Amino acid sequence: MNSDDATRRPPEPEPAFRLIVTGGGTGGHTYPALTAVRTLRARLAAAGRGLEVLWVGTADSLESRIAAAEQIPFAAVATGKIRRSANPLKLVSRENVKDMSNVPRGVAQARRLVSDFRPDVVLATGGYVAVPVGLAAKVCRRPLVVHEQTVRLGLANRVLARVAARVAVSSESTIPLLSDSSRENAVVTGNPVRPEVLSGNADHAVKALEFNGHDPELPTVYVTGGAQGSAQINTTVQALLPWLLSRANVVHQCGAANLDALRQSAAALPGDLAARYHLTDFVGPELPDVLALADVVVSRSGAGTIAELTALGKAAVFIPLASSAGNEQAHNARHLQEADAAVALLEEVSAERLREAVEPLLADPGLRCAIAERARSHGRPDAAERLVDVMLSAAAD
Repeated sequence: MNSDDATRRPPEPEPAFRLIVTGGGTGGHTYPALTAVRTLRARLAAAGRGLEVLWVGTADSLESRIAAAEQIPFAAVATGKIRRSANPLKLVSRENVKDMSNVPRGVAQARRLVSDFRPDVVLATGGYVAVPVGLAAKVCRRPLVVHEQTVRLGLANRVLARVAARVAVSSESTIPLLSDSSRENAVVTGNPVRPEVLSGNADHAVKALEFNGHDPELPTVYVTGGAQGSAQINTTVQALLPWLLSRANVVHQCGAANLDALRQSAAALPGDLAARYHLTDFVGPELPDVLALADVVVSRSGAGTIAELTALGKAAVFIPLASSAGNEQAHNARHLQEADAAVALLEEVSAERLREAVEPLLADPGLRCAIAERARSHGRPDAAERLVDVMLSAAAD
Protein backbone atom coordinates (compact mmCIF):
# COMPACT_ATOMS: atom_id res chain seq x y z
CA MET A 1 0.00 0.00 0.00
CA ASN A 2 1.47 3.39 -0.97
CA SER A 3 1.28 6.59 1.05
CA ASP A 4 -1.63 7.95 -1.06
CA ASP A 5 -3.74 4.90 -0.16
CA ALA A 6 -2.97 5.47 3.51
CA THR A 7 -4.07 9.10 3.38
CA ARG A 8 -7.35 8.08 1.72
CA ARG A 9 -8.13 5.44 4.37
CA PRO A 10 -11.29 6.43 6.29
CA PRO A 11 -10.78 7.23 9.97
CA GLU A 12 -11.35 4.45 12.45
CA PRO A 13 -14.85 4.64 13.98
CA GLU A 14 -15.01 5.73 17.61
CA PRO A 15 -15.46 2.85 20.03
CA ALA A 16 -18.89 2.44 21.55
CA PHE A 17 -19.61 4.53 24.62
CA ARG A 18 -19.85 2.26 27.67
CA LEU A 19 -22.41 3.00 30.38
CA ILE A 20 -23.31 1.28 33.61
CA VAL A 21 -26.69 2.38 34.91
CA THR A 22 -27.89 1.53 38.39
CA GLY A 23 -30.94 2.42 40.41
CA GLY A 24 -34.33 0.93 40.97
CA GLY A 25 -36.76 -0.51 43.43
CA THR A 26 -39.45 1.91 42.27
CA GLY A 27 -40.52 3.44 38.98
CA GLY A 28 -39.38 6.82 40.30
CA HIS A 29 -35.77 5.60 40.12
CA THR A 30 -36.11 3.25 37.17
CA TYR A 31 -37.95 5.21 34.49
CA PRO A 32 -35.72 8.33 34.58
CA ALA A 33 -32.74 6.01 34.12
CA LEU A 34 -34.42 4.31 31.18
CA THR A 35 -35.27 7.65 29.56
CA ALA A 36 -31.66 8.77 30.00
CA VAL A 37 -30.38 5.58 28.35
CA ARG A 38 -32.71 6.01 25.38
CA THR A 39 -31.73 9.66 25.00
CA LEU A 40 -28.01 8.90 25.21
CA ARG A 41 -28.37 6.12 22.63
CA ALA A 42 -30.14 8.49 20.22
CA ARG A 43 -27.54 11.24 20.76
CA LEU A 44 -24.65 8.87 20.09
CA ALA A 45 -26.35 7.27 17.08
CA ALA A 46 -26.79 10.71 15.52
CA ALA A 47 -23.03 11.13 15.83
CA GLY A 48 -22.37 7.68 14.33
CA ARG A 49 -21.35 6.11 17.63
CA GLY A 50 -22.75 3.10 19.45
CA LEU A 51 -23.73 2.56 23.07
CA GLU A 52 -23.06 -0.48 25.24
CA VAL A 53 -25.08 -0.57 28.45
CA LEU A 54 -25.01 -2.77 31.52
CA TRP A 55 -27.81 -2.28 34.05
CA VAL A 56 -26.88 -3.34 37.56
CA GLY A 57 -29.72 -3.83 40.01
CA THR A 58 -31.55 -6.23 42.26
CA ALA A 59 -32.61 -9.67 41.03
CA ASP A 60 -36.32 -10.18 40.28
CA SER A 61 -36.99 -6.43 40.42
CA LEU A 62 -38.70 -3.75 38.38
CA GLU A 63 -35.38 -2.69 36.93
CA SER A 64 -34.55 -6.25 35.90
CA ARG A 65 -37.86 -6.51 34.02
CA ILE A 66 -37.40 -3.11 32.39
CA ALA A 67 -33.87 -4.01 31.29
CA ALA A 68 -35.09 -7.30 29.81
CA ALA A 69 -37.88 -5.53 27.91
CA GLU A 70 -35.33 -3.07 26.50
CA GLN A 71 -32.84 -5.87 25.71
CA ILE A 72 -30.27 -4.28 28.00
CA PRO A 73 -27.83 -6.74 29.64
CA PHE A 74 -28.53 -6.96 33.37
CA ALA A 75 -26.43 -8.04 36.36
CA ALA A 76 -27.67 -8.43 39.92
CA VAL A 77 -25.78 -7.53 43.10
CA ALA A 78 -26.59 -8.01 46.76
CA THR A 79 -27.98 -4.97 48.51
CA GLY A 80 -29.04 -3.91 51.97
CA LYS A 81 -32.14 -1.96 52.91
CA ILE A 82 -32.44 0.22 56.00
CA ARG A 83 -35.92 0.13 57.55
CA ARG A 84 -36.24 3.63 58.90
CA SER A 85 -37.77 4.51 62.26
CA ALA A 86 -38.11 7.62 64.40
CA ASN A 87 -36.81 5.48 67.26
CA PRO A 88 -33.01 5.04 66.84
CA LEU A 89 -33.12 1.78 68.80
CA LYS A 90 -35.42 0.25 66.20
CA LEU A 91 -32.81 0.89 63.50
CA VAL A 92 -30.71 -1.86 65.08
CA SER A 93 -33.27 -4.49 64.19
CA ARG A 94 -32.56 -8.06 63.13
CA GLU A 95 -33.77 -7.27 59.59
CA ASN A 96 -31.56 -4.18 59.29
CA VAL A 97 -28.49 -5.96 60.62
CA LYS A 98 -29.08 -8.89 58.26
CA ASP A 99 -29.64 -6.67 55.23
CA MET A 100 -26.74 -4.35 55.94
CA SER A 101 -24.42 -7.33 56.06
CA ASN A 102 -25.17 -7.66 52.34
CA VAL A 103 -23.56 -4.29 51.58
CA PRO A 104 -19.89 -5.42 51.64
CA ARG A 105 -20.82 -8.43 49.46
CA GLY A 106 -22.69 -6.15 47.07
CA VAL A 107 -19.74 -3.75 46.83
CA ALA A 108 -17.40 -6.65 46.04
CA GLN A 109 -19.77 -7.94 43.34
CA ALA A 110 -20.20 -4.45 41.90
CA ARG A 111 -16.45 -3.83 41.92
CA ARG A 112 -15.89 -6.91 39.76
CA LEU A 113 -18.61 -5.77 37.34
CA VAL A 114 -17.26 -2.23 37.06
CA SER A 115 -13.68 -3.44 36.71
CA ASP A 116 -14.60 -5.91 33.95
CA PHE A 117 -16.98 -3.62 32.04
CA ARG A 118 -14.81 -0.47 32.31
CA PRO A 119 -17.61 2.03 31.77
CA ASP A 120 -16.97 5.54 30.49
CA VAL A 121 -19.44 6.69 33.14
CA VAL A 122 -21.73 5.20 35.80
CA LEU A 123 -25.21 6.69 36.22
CA ALA A 124 -26.91 6.15 39.60
CA THR A 125 -30.54 7.21 40.00
CA GLY A 126 -31.17 6.16 43.58
CA GLY A 127 -32.49 3.19 45.50
CA TYR A 128 -30.46 0.96 47.80
CA VAL A 129 -28.94 -1.01 44.94
CA ALA A 130 -27.21 2.13 43.67
CA VAL A 131 -24.98 2.36 46.75
CA PRO A 132 -22.65 -0.62 46.14
CA VAL A 133 -22.39 0.20 42.43
CA GLY A 134 -21.64 3.87 43.06
CA LEU A 135 -19.00 3.01 45.66
CA ALA A 136 -17.48 0.49 43.26
CA ALA A 137 -17.25 3.22 40.59
CA LYS A 138 -15.27 5.36 43.03
CA VAL A 139 -12.94 2.49 43.94
CA CYS A 140 -12.39 1.69 40.25
CA ARG A 141 -11.89 5.38 39.41
CA ARG A 142 -14.75 5.54 36.95
CA PRO A 143 -16.75 8.81 36.87
CA LEU A 144 -20.03 8.60 38.77
CA VAL A 145 -23.06 10.75 37.95
CA VAL A 146 -25.78 10.75 40.61
CA HIS A 147 -29.27 11.86 39.59
CA GLU A 148 -31.85 12.88 42.21
CA GLN A 149 -35.52 13.07 41.23
CA THR A 150 -36.95 14.75 44.35
CA VAL A 151 -36.34 18.08 46.09
CA ARG A 152 -34.46 16.39 48.94
CA LEU A 153 -31.81 13.75 48.24
CA GLY A 154 -32.80 10.20 49.12
CA LEU A 155 -30.67 8.25 51.54
CA ALA A 156 -28.76 6.34 48.84
CA ASN A 157 -27.99 9.47 46.85
CA ARG A 158 -26.87 11.34 49.97
CA VAL A 159 -24.21 8.67 50.42
CA LEU A 160 -23.17 8.67 46.77
CA ALA A 161 -23.16 12.44 46.32
CA ARG A 162 -19.99 12.59 48.40
CA VAL A 163 -18.05 10.49 45.87
CA ALA A 164 -19.74 11.58 42.64
CA ALA A 165 -18.09 13.46 39.79
CA ARG A 166 -21.44 15.19 39.14
CA VAL A 167 -24.67 15.48 41.12
CA ALA A 168 -27.62 16.12 38.78
CA VAL A 169 -30.67 17.48 40.62
CA SER A 170 -34.21 18.17 39.50
CA SER A 171 -34.79 21.47 41.27
CA GLU A 172 -32.86 24.63 42.11
CA SER A 173 -34.24 24.22 45.63
CA THR A 174 -32.07 21.13 46.10
CA ILE A 175 -28.76 23.01 45.76
CA PRO A 176 -28.79 24.67 49.22
CA LEU A 177 -29.58 21.29 50.80
CA LEU A 178 -26.33 19.73 49.52
CA SER A 179 -23.07 19.55 51.41
CA ASP A 180 -20.41 22.08 50.38
CA SER A 181 -18.40 19.46 48.49
CA SER A 182 -21.46 18.10 46.66
CA ARG A 183 -22.68 21.60 45.81
CA GLU A 184 -19.50 22.24 43.82
CA ASN A 185 -20.36 19.34 41.49
CA ALA A 186 -24.12 19.96 41.29
CA VAL A 187 -25.99 20.65 38.05
CA VAL A 188 -29.73 21.32 37.71
CA THR A 189 -31.02 19.07 34.95
CA GLY A 190 -34.62 18.38 35.92
CA ASN A 191 -36.14 14.90 36.04
CA PRO A 192 -36.23 13.07 32.66
CA VAL A 193 -39.71 12.79 31.19
CA ARG A 194 -40.66 10.28 28.51
CA PRO A 195 -40.92 12.22 25.22
CA GLU A 196 -44.23 10.61 24.32
CA VAL A 197 -45.87 12.18 27.40
CA LEU A 198 -45.29 15.61 25.89
CA SER A 199 -46.99 14.89 22.57
CA GLY A 200 -50.57 14.05 23.52
CA ASN A 201 -53.72 15.07 21.65
CA ALA A 202 -56.91 15.87 23.58
CA ASP A 203 -59.24 14.85 20.73
CA HIS A 204 -57.53 11.48 20.51
CA ALA A 205 -58.18 10.90 24.23
CA VAL A 206 -61.94 11.30 23.83
CA LYS A 207 -61.91 8.78 20.99
CA ALA A 208 -59.51 6.32 22.61
CA LEU A 209 -61.50 6.28 25.85
CA GLU A 210 -64.82 6.17 23.96
CA PHE A 211 -65.83 9.00 26.27
CA ASN A 212 -69.07 9.71 24.44
CA GLY A 213 -70.55 11.82 27.21
CA HIS A 214 -67.61 14.23 27.33
CA ASP A 215 -68.87 17.84 27.25
CA PRO A 216 -66.29 20.10 25.54
CA GLU A 217 -67.91 23.15 27.14
CA LEU A 218 -66.82 21.99 30.60
CA PRO A 219 -63.29 21.55 32.01
CA THR A 220 -61.96 18.01 32.41
CA VAL A 221 -60.51 16.64 35.64
CA TYR A 222 -58.16 13.65 35.50
CA VAL A 223 -58.01 11.72 38.77
CA THR A 224 -55.23 9.18 39.25
CA GLY A 225 -53.60 7.35 42.11
CA GLY A 226 -50.93 5.68 39.99
CA ALA A 227 -51.02 2.33 38.23
CA GLN A 228 -52.41 0.49 41.27
CA GLY A 229 -54.78 3.26 42.21
CA SER A 230 -55.14 4.95 45.60
CA ALA A 231 -57.93 3.99 48.00
CA GLN A 232 -57.58 7.37 49.72
CA ILE A 233 -57.97 9.37 46.51
CA ASN A 234 -60.71 7.09 45.22
CA THR A 235 -62.93 7.35 48.31
CA THR A 236 -62.38 11.10 48.59
CA VAL A 237 -63.38 11.68 44.97
CA GLN A 238 -66.25 9.20 45.22
CA ALA A 239 -67.85 11.27 47.99
CA LEU A 240 -67.49 14.41 45.87
CA LEU A 241 -68.69 13.01 42.54
CA PRO A 242 -72.19 14.53 42.24
CA TRP A 243 -70.85 18.01 42.97
CA LEU A 244 -67.78 17.52 40.76
CA LEU A 245 -69.68 16.17 37.76
CA SER A 246 -72.08 19.12 37.85
CA ARG A 247 -69.06 21.29 37.00
CA ALA A 248 -66.67 19.11 35.01
CA ASN A 249 -66.00 15.98 33.02
CA VAL A 250 -64.05 13.42 35.06
CA VAL A 251 -61.63 10.73 33.87
CA HIS A 252 -60.94 8.56 36.92
CA GLN A 253 -58.13 5.98 36.83
CA CYS A 254 -58.81 4.00 39.97
CA GLY A 255 -56.75 0.77 39.86
CA ALA A 256 -58.11 -2.74 39.31
CA ALA A 257 -58.79 -3.43 43.01
CA ASN A 258 -61.17 -0.49 43.29
CA LEU A 259 -63.00 -0.73 39.98
CA ASP A 260 -66.08 -2.78 40.97
CA ALA A 261 -66.91 -0.73 44.07
CA LEU A 262 -66.65 2.55 42.16
CA ARG A 263 -68.76 1.16 39.31
CA GLN A 264 -71.53 0.34 41.78
CA SER A 265 -71.33 3.84 43.19
CA ALA A 266 -71.37 5.42 39.73
CA ALA A 267 -74.48 3.43 38.81
CA ALA A 268 -76.45 5.53 41.30
CA LEU A 269 -75.54 8.82 39.62
CA PRO A 270 -78.18 10.71 37.61
CA GLY A 271 -77.86 9.94 33.90
CA ASP A 272 -76.62 13.39 32.84
CA LEU A 273 -73.85 13.29 35.46
CA ALA A 274 -72.93 9.66 34.80
CA ALA A 275 -72.38 10.47 31.12
CA ARG A 276 -69.57 12.86 32.07
CA TYR A 277 -67.81 10.26 34.26
CA HIS A 278 -65.30 7.89 32.66
CA LEU A 279 -64.06 5.26 35.10
CA THR A 280 -61.15 2.97 34.21
CA ASP A 281 -58.80 0.75 36.15
CA PHE A 282 -55.73 1.63 34.07
CA VAL A 283 -54.60 4.23 31.56
CA GLY A 284 -51.95 2.84 29.22
CA PRO A 285 -50.65 4.11 25.87
CA GLU A 286 -53.39 6.74 25.78
CA LEU A 287 -51.94 8.53 28.86
CA PRO A 288 -50.30 11.37 26.86
CA ASP A 289 -53.65 12.09 25.22
CA VAL A 290 -55.50 11.96 28.56
CA LEU A 291 -53.02 14.43 30.04
CA ALA A 292 -53.52 16.71 27.03
CA LEU A 293 -57.28 16.56 27.64
CA ALA A 294 -57.03 17.33 31.36
CA ASP A 295 -57.52 20.89 32.61
CA VAL A 296 -56.99 19.87 36.24
CA VAL A 297 -55.17 16.79 37.58
CA VAL A 298 -55.82 15.29 41.02
CA SER A 299 -52.99 12.93 41.93
CA ARG A 300 -50.17 11.87 44.20
CA SER A 301 -47.00 13.98 44.11
CA GLY A 302 -44.24 11.51 43.31
CA ALA A 303 -41.19 12.80 41.49
CA GLY A 304 -42.23 11.36 38.12
CA THR A 305 -45.71 12.84 38.35
CA ILE A 306 -44.31 16.25 39.30
CA ALA A 307 -41.88 16.13 36.38
CA GLU A 308 -44.59 15.27 33.86
CA LEU A 309 -47.19 17.75 35.07
CA THR A 310 -44.75 20.66 35.29
CA ALA A 311 -43.24 19.86 31.89
CA LEU A 312 -46.77 19.94 30.45
CA GLY A 313 -47.88 22.92 32.51
CA LYS A 314 -50.92 21.44 34.24
CA ALA A 315 -52.96 22.84 37.10
CA ALA A 316 -52.86 20.15 39.77
CA VAL A 317 -54.23 19.31 43.19
CA PHE A 318 -51.77 17.03 44.96
CA ILE A 319 -52.65 14.54 47.68
CA PRO A 320 -49.23 13.34 48.87
CA LEU A 321 -48.69 9.75 49.92
CA ALA A 322 -48.08 10.06 53.65
CA SER A 323 -45.94 6.91 53.82
CA SER A 324 -43.50 7.91 51.05
CA ALA A 325 -39.83 7.58 51.99
CA GLY A 326 -38.65 10.61 53.92
CA ASN A 327 -42.10 12.17 53.37
CA GLU A 328 -40.76 13.19 49.96
CA GLN A 329 -44.17 13.51 48.30
CA ALA A 330 -45.23 16.17 50.82
CA HIS A 331 -41.99 18.06 50.21
CA ASN A 332 -42.54 17.90 46.44
CA ALA A 333 -46.11 19.18 46.75
CA ARG A 334 -45.26 21.89 49.28
CA HIS A 335 -42.46 23.17 47.04
CA LEU A 336 -44.92 23.83 44.20
CA GLN A 337 -47.71 25.12 46.42
CA GLU A 338 -45.40 27.71 47.97
CA ALA A 339 -44.61 28.90 44.44
CA ASP A 340 -48.37 29.15 43.64
CA ALA A 341 -47.76 26.49 40.99
CA ALA A 342 -50.11 23.87 42.45
CA VAL A 343 -52.57 23.21 45.27
CA ALA A 344 -51.76 20.57 47.87
CA LEU A 345 -53.71 18.85 50.63
CA LEU A 346 -50.89 18.63 53.15
CA GLU A 347 -52.91 18.19 56.33
CA GLU A 348 -56.49 16.90 56.34
CA VAL A 349 -57.65 14.90 53.32
CA SER A 350 -61.44 14.91 52.96
CA ALA A 351 -64.08 15.46 50.31
CA GLU A 352 -64.70 18.96 51.69
CA ARG A 353 -61.00 19.88 51.56
CA LEU A 354 -60.76 18.55 48.01
CA ARG A 355 -63.82 20.55 47.01
CA GLU A 356 -62.26 23.71 48.45
CA ALA A 357 -59.09 23.04 46.46
CA VAL A 358 -60.74 22.16 43.15
CA GLU A 359 -63.64 24.64 43.07
CA PRO A 360 -61.60 27.81 42.31
CA LEU A 361 -59.74 26.01 39.52
CA LEU A 362 -62.96 24.93 37.84
CA ALA A 363 -64.79 28.22 38.35
CA ASP A 364 -61.99 30.55 37.22
CA PRO A 365 -60.23 29.68 33.93
CA GLY A 366 -57.86 32.59 34.45
CA LEU A 367 -56.69 31.25 37.81
CA ARG A 368 -56.38 27.77 36.33
CA CYS A 369 -54.22 29.04 33.48
CA ALA A 370 -52.05 31.15 35.82
CA ILE A 371 -51.29 28.14 38.03
CA ALA A 372 -50.61 26.02 34.95
CA GLU A 373 -48.15 28.60 33.62
CA ARG A 374 -46.34 28.80 36.95
CA ALA A 375 -46.19 25.00 36.99
CA ARG A 376 -44.68 25.08 33.49
CA SER A 377 -42.00 27.48 34.69
CA HIS A 378 -40.84 24.72 37.07
CA GLY A 379 -40.85 22.06 34.36
CA ARG A 380 -37.86 20.91 32.37
CA PRO A 381 -39.06 18.99 29.31
CA ASP A 382 -35.43 18.80 28.13
CA ALA A 383 -34.24 17.16 31.35
CA ALA A 384 -33.11 13.95 29.61
CA GLU A 385 -30.95 15.91 27.18
CA ARG A 386 -29.48 17.92 30.05
CA LEU A 387 -28.66 14.74 31.96
CA VAL A 388 -26.98 13.28 28.87
CA ASP A 389 -24.87 16.45 28.64
CA VAL A 390 -23.76 15.90 32.23
CA MET A 391 -22.90 12.25 31.61
CA LEU A 392 -20.84 13.03 28.51
CA SER A 393 -19.08 15.86 30.32
CA ALA A 394 -18.17 13.63 33.26
CA ALA A 395 -16.87 10.96 30.90
CA ALA A 396 -14.70 13.51 29.08
CA ASP A 397 -13.00 14.88 32.19
